[in-house]
Amino acid sequence: MLKKSKTLLSLFLSGLLTLNCSSSLRTQTPPTLRIKGSDTMVPVLQIWAQEFMKSNPGIAVYTEGGGTSTGIDALINNNVDIGAASRPIRPEEVQKMAEKHETVGLSFLVAKDALSIYLNPENPVENLTIDQIRGIFSGHIQNWKDVGGPDSPIHVIIRSPNSGTFLYFREHILQGESYSKDATSLPSQTSVANIIARDPFAIGYGGMAYKGDIKHGHINGIAPTEENVIADKYPITRYLYLYTIDSPSGWTKAFIEWVLGPAGQSVVNQVGYYPIWSPFNQQPSS
Repeated sequence: MLKKSKTLLSLFLSGLLTLNCSSSLRTQTPPTLRIKGSDTMVPVLQIWAQEFMKSNPGIAVYTEGGGTSTGIDALINNNVDIGAASRPIRPEEVQKMAEKHETVGLSFLVAKDALSIYLNPENPVENLTIDQIRGIFSGHIQNWKDVGGPDSPIHVIIRSPNSGTFLYFREHILQGESYSKDATSLPSQTSVANIIARDPFAIGYGGMAYKGDIKHGHINGIAPTEENVIADKYPITRYLYLYTIDSPSGWTKAFIEWVLGPAGQSVVNQVGYYPIWSPFNQQPSS
């Protein structure tokens, strides 16, 4: 009888252990990879995450916009694994990273982008020179009649200051000059485009890949086309980056390698940006 009781007790304890193990396995969460930054990159980041998780069911990838500055700040503060940026890291950001981590971080070129000038489809203006664009966004040109359009005030729409696109445009187009004091600042590329789609006299800028109820203006007579971007004829092009604090390892390394591989670069092309190397010859572009 005693032997039978011991056997029953042993089976009972074994059952509890099995239940506990099963419960632990059910509640165990997968490892996560967090990416934050450039609003311009959100469309490609989201598809990268989805496709990478399909190929790697053991990882959960979370992506978030908010602007390049926000993403780099989150990276410096260890809130994300990867910062997404539509511009190179700035000296003050490098300093913060060095003070906190004793490293200046690592950057990875992951795509090429072209900015275009967003116009309302009803606006008769099709082409602007770089000088005219600089004049409009700095506030020196304020009426469409001065650039071949109707006699109407120009409504300038720009991105918010934490956007990498905001800074890139100010540095490369305005050449460091301030934006017009009358410009309206909006948080995302989509919000800029939505305003312009409703306002015939508005003008803004954003990624050339954006598809919506706007038209993309020519610059210096050059159309914003893939052929002109690849040939370096189009005047406003830039690279898109992923940043890490240290040399990536584990899932971070796996993700970046996947992004730079054929599958990730195929997504770049699918979204409307430009791969940094040709999938046909498997060689980096110069």
